[in-house]
Amino acid sequence: MNNDQKIENLLNLALEASDAEREKSLNLNQGYDRETKTWELIVRYHGDIWKFQNQVREIITLSGGYAIVTVEESLVDWLSAQPEIEYVEKPKRLFFSVDQGRAVSCVNQLQTGEYNLKGQGILVAVIDSGVDYFHPDFRNEDGTTRIEAIWDQTAGRRDVPERGVEESMAIPGTEIREENILPEKIRGVEYTKERINEALAAGSREAGYRIVPSRDVSGHGTEVLGIAAGNGRASGGQYRGMAPESRILVVKLGVPGQSFPGTVELMLALDYVLRKALQLEMPVAVNLSFGNVYGPHDGTSLLETYLDMTAGMWQNVICVGTGNEGNTGGHISGLLQEGQERTIEFGIADSEPTVNLQLWKSYTDQFGIVLVHPNGDTFGPLQERLGAQRIIAGRTEILVYYGEPKPYTTAQEIYFDFIPRGNYVDSGVWKIRLIPRRVVEGRYDFWLPSSGALNPNTRFFGPTVNTTLTIPSTAQKIIAVGAYDSRLMTYAAFSGRGNTRDERQIKPDLVAPGVSITTTAVGGSYTNVTGTSFATPFVTGAAAIMMQWGIVEGNDPFLYGEKVRAYLQRGAMRLPTLIGYPNPIVGYGALCVKDSLLL
Repeated sequence: MNNDQKIENLLNLALEASDAEREKSLNLNQGYDRETKTWELIVRYHGDIWKFQNQVREIITLSGGYAIVTVEESLVDWLSAQPEIEYVEKPKRLFFSVDQGRAVSCVNQLQTGEYNLKGQGILVAVIDSGVDYFHPDFRNEDGTTRIEAIWDQTAGRRDVPERGVEESMAIPGTEIREENILPEKIRGVEYTKERINEALAAGSREAGYRIVPSRDVSGHGTEVLGIAAGNGRASGGQYRGMAPESRILVVKLGVPGQSFPGTVELMLALDYVLRKALQLEMPVAVNLSFGNVYGPHDGTSLLETYLDMTAGMWQNVICVGTGNEGNTGGHISGLLQEGQERTIEFGIADSEPTVNLQLWKSYTDQFGIVLVHPNGDTFGPLQERLGAQRIIAGRTEILVYYGEPKPYTTAQEIYFDFIPRGNYVDSGVWKIRLIPRRVVEGRYDFWLPSSGALNPNTRFFGPTVNTTLTIPSTAQKIIAVGAYDSRLMTYAAFSGRGNTRDERQIKPDLVAPGVSITTTAVGGSYTNVTGTSFATPFVTGAAAIMMQWGIVEGNDPFLYGEKVRAYLQRGAMRLPTLIGYPNPIVGYGALCVKDSLLL
């Protein structure tokens, strides 16, 4: 096999780009350390990866044949050429995309009287921006913490023994020693329940932070956790979350010196969460309220296949938000036919430091591509050859990369990176003309970066609102959660919509309340929030109380994973404004826990 076929297209382009081009790009620099000239890579492998430990800087093994490898740039091609290495991807950036919501989700009936399902015996894990562990809603009546541990990935780095436990989670009940819960090279610090209680008893926040210095700077993780598992102590129970008596596990994502976490940090976090749950012998509901738009949107990236693999380990449910890209103008698709050209128009706003564009199509289709600058200058048709091309258009340099199908997808990616020759990309209306030559399937999809990274006026004209799910909500075996407005009983326009690009998966699975939700805030108070980030923990908490009913209380010891997803789909209620279920807007409907348990 050609080594390039084992390397993700975006990584191939990054390797061909200069340091200056990488620095100005939104995507190309992620995972690269300019000082050491090393790449941190996501690798899928078989056999003994440790045979390479003397040639690479670092190996962190995950479960199921996945690893994070840090290697000098000059050795990336050598590493990919090794027969044990199946595929290599570069990291991507991630973007962080209760009272009334609890009631419309049909959970109040299950938390009194006969059932009393509040998440007892279940672990709720939130992988996010951290937590305000001082908040009363995450503490017991006696003031002690409900949090089993906080792994703060931003708190530095320390070495531990090089080899850890591999594959041990695949068999329920396998012993995992305490020292092997974290990956082989620990990023950050794990703060135990005992350490957190010591901090809470210190007498003040200032004194407590000297013992456990982990803070939620953005507040996002605290807000998410309150919906999933807050007990409402600060509000007399009024603003309690879905699973108020569950135990809690927190991972604060991130790398020191970077403002956004990446897919590497997410994979390490999920590995840690499942190891910890198995060590505690507790079923776990995992919440992921973030994502990105880079990829084929068909569930085939290494991050998504890793999530699918971990979904089959131990007793877990993984809930992922579909993002807030539904109405941002970041996606456009269509059907190309022979003899009919198509022109795609998109605006780049003033003062945009960088922009990139992905085009995904069937590899069987062949068509020419012409770029048109806002001043009318045309470039192309581009050379339809694999590898990188450079175009100078005004004061903008455009890197174009023609990819090839990979072992996990038949799609072809053509990637455009707009890099300023000065400070900003040329603004105005850009055009891309598609000229059909040989068309078999015809579908094309363009994506701009996540809206959180762009000026609101950088967008497609005449955008397509479907297939705006963020990755990894397009993974197959997770529960993809969109948002709806529970006050108006209508879908939320911002919510990422399905289906997957290849139409093989119905996504989202369901929607939950995501507009004007009251939840915990850093500092001990409450706040109102909106977004799929806050719809997702409703489903995470629902999964926790369903697993309590099934596993902890013995009604169904196999109520986890795909079975929970099937129950949630069956119990979902239909919104009055939509017909035809399942659909790409709300999936199977809106969350209703009571009907999902068929009680």
